[in-house]
This record gives sequence, C-alpha cells and structure tokens, in this order.
Amino acid sequence: MSTGEPLRYVALGDSQTEGVGDGDDATGLRGFADRLAEHLAAAHPGLLYANLAVRGRLAGQVRAEQLAPALELEPGVATVVAGVNDLLRPRFDAAEVAGELEEMFAALTAAGARVATVTFPDVTRIVPVARPLRPRVEELNARVRAAAARHGVVVAETGRAAAAADPRLWSTDRLHANPLGHARIAAALAEALALPGCDDTWRRPLPPRPPRGALRAAASEVGWAAGFLGPWLGRRLRGTSSGDGRTAKRPRPLPVA
Repeated sequence: MSTGEPLRYVALGDSQTEGVGDGDDATGLRGFADRLAEHLAAAHPGLLYANLAVRGRLAGQVRAEQLAPALELEPGVATVVAGVNDLLRPRFDAAEVAGELEEMFAALTAAGARVATVTFPDVTRIVPVARPLRPRVEELNARVRAAAARHGVVVAETGRAAAAADPRLWSTDRLHANPLGHARIAAALAEALALPGCDDTWRRPLPPRPPRGALRAAASEVGWAAGFLGPWLGRRLRGTSSGDGRTAKRPRPLPVA
C-alpha cells in the first residue's frame, strides 16, 4: 500500500467473524470484526474495511476461498479466526487445522499486514455436554500460539480469560457470541493490537448471578439440544452447511460508518 492511502482492514473467517449472534440476516449482522473496524477507524480515520468471512467454513476452506482475495485487497491489518467448525468434526486434526491457519498467517504477514487472531475459551463452561472437546480446544490453542509466534501474529488471549467463557456472553445456540460477547472479542483484539484507548477491561467478569436449580438447568440442556444440536447434527448427516450458497457480506473495502 502506498503512502497516504487509508489503512485497510480485512477479516477472514467463519460465522463468528461474519457476525452470527450479533444481529440477524433481516436487520444485518454486526459481529466482532465490524466492532474492531470501529476501534481501528477511531485510530485511523478513513479506514477501509472488508469482511470475507462465510459461516460454516472449515479452516481449510477459509484459506482456499478467502486468502487470495484478502491478499489482493492489500490489507494493513487482517484478522484470521477459524477452527471451531473443525473442532466439532469427528475427524479433527489439530495439527492440520493449525497448519491451515499458519499458511494464512505467513502469507498475510509476508505481504506486510499486521495480523491478529484469538484463542478459544473453555467450551465446557458454555456447553457442559461438550466436555470431550476440551482437550481439542487446548491443543488447538497451543498450536495457534506457536504458529502466531513464528510469524509475529498478535494473539488476543480470549482462551485464557475466564470471563470469555461466561454463558451470558454467548447466544442461545451456544456456538456464537451474543452482542456483548462480540464486543468483548473486539475489545480483546483492539488491546492485542495496542490501539489507543484500549485496555484489558474486556477481561472483567460479569456480576454474579443466582445459581440455577437442577430442574431448570436440565430443561435448558434439553431445549438447547432440541433447538440447536439436533438441527446441527442433521446438517452433518445430510452433508450440508449453514454457509451453502452464501458469499462474503462485505467483499470490497468500504469506509466504516
């Protein structure tokens, strides 16, 4: 990018980067990437922002479909957040997923972009039945940290912040952050990027809440399984994805309103 041109921020990823859980398809999705773009625009007036993320994408699909377009946009800042969809697959391979992420880290940093990513929180606090996934999350986080260190990628450590796993920061499907959760992810990335006026307040826990009774907790688990887990498993069995037929919501760099 030549001197004098506005800073460009390009977001690569899946549904979390697209903004699912923060708004809806009728009114429009916001999400942490949109919110981070606002932080960046405050520090860099005239910022141009593109979001190439598409829900349902695996890390390898993000690399195959989004990396080349992202490089063509010549970003000064880029975020790469993917891997959760891989975590949920039976044949998850942490090394393979981290390798896909590292390819994106390497290409974007080599092109001159400052790249940021995140680690993933303890899913068992959000979805208690997901206890078998905890070792997968821990291994992927460790590999992401190592890959990031090799390429000078900054890491927002949402995986180490207890507040990030508070269920009140997650939408009813328990897979996507809600508006408050997306705001905290954006604040974590802004702090990691050392943007002016950003600090670690995103780590602060929410106020204590009254404990739920056993019956209410069980009813919540049954309702979640029927409303979200069942349909998700159905898509896996049919070989379909929530992102089928979808394209990036913001493929061209545009000013931040």
